[in-house]
Amino acid sequence: MNNKFLGTGVALVTPFKNDLSVDFDALKQIVEYNIDNGVEYLVISGTTAESVTITKQEKKDITAAIIETNNGRVPLVLGIGGSNTSAIIEEIETTDLSNIDAILSVSPYYTKPTQEGVYQHFKAISEICPTDILLYNVPGRTSKNILPETILRLANDFDNIIGVKEAGNSTWQYLQLLKDKPEDFLVISGDDDLALGVTLAGGSGVISVIGQAYPKEFSEMIRLGLVGDAKAAYKYHYKLMDIITYIFEENNPAGIKAVFEALSLCNANVRLPLVQASTPLKSKIAAFVKDF
Repeated sequence: MNNKFLGTGVALVTPFKNDLSVDFDALKQIVEYNIDNGVEYLVISGTTAESVTITKQEKKDITAAIIETNNGRVPLVLGIGGSNTSAIIEEIETTDLSNIDAILSVSPYYTKPTQEGVYQHFKAISEICPTDILLYNVPGRTSKNILPETILRLANDFDNIIGVKEAGNSTWQYLQLLKDKPEDFLVISGDDDLALGVTLAGGSGVISVIGQAYPKEFSEMIRLGLVGDAKAAYKYHYKLMDIITYIFEENNPAGIKAVFEALSLCNANVRLPLVQASTPLKSKIAAFVKDF
């Protein structure tokens, strides 16, 4: 079992200044906040980082800033995925992955390949990738589910495909994966609301959005889940339930950035086509943060 990805990973946001340039000071502050409060690993340039509206140079600079701030303290996962297989291969081959412990590769979106197409896509990536790979299944964004049998086929066929961030919001699909997976294959929840249940059922933890705002409580909840202490873990789950609902009410990451604004860790700026959380939602989030 790849123990470095057991527990709580957080899908870091990209904070922006008012001119929408990257706010590196705020980014470093968020990294420190998460490491200080016990998360097990950090995920760079995932969906929550607004990766689709970040330039190639910004991605390099953000990655370098996080590597420098982290200074080897926790494992790092870098998002490298998309719909153009050859472009992903080129990015992997031209990126310095020496400080990166795994890549997180989202399944192709927009193109809607068949299951065989998805398999061949990840086969091609696996064959050239010098580091471990976490698959990322998020059908709500890609419009195409990777079926459990395809994930398990990849898990069995390629040694460097070590796990999946499963975000299909389907308990049945999680349980199907957990029932049939190879022993050391990681099933990581990508659904904050289901993360504890998945962990208790035998999952390896979570790559979380809300976890970066409440790293202490969320990572403790998952650690309790990993040792099967459901009663203690659910106390944290119930405390966090409302805010998990709020942050996904309009869009991600506008919701989590509204939480960070209320926590004074960064402002709520996002890049178009995303817009900031609405005033009523921000008020609700601010009230939760104040009372927590």
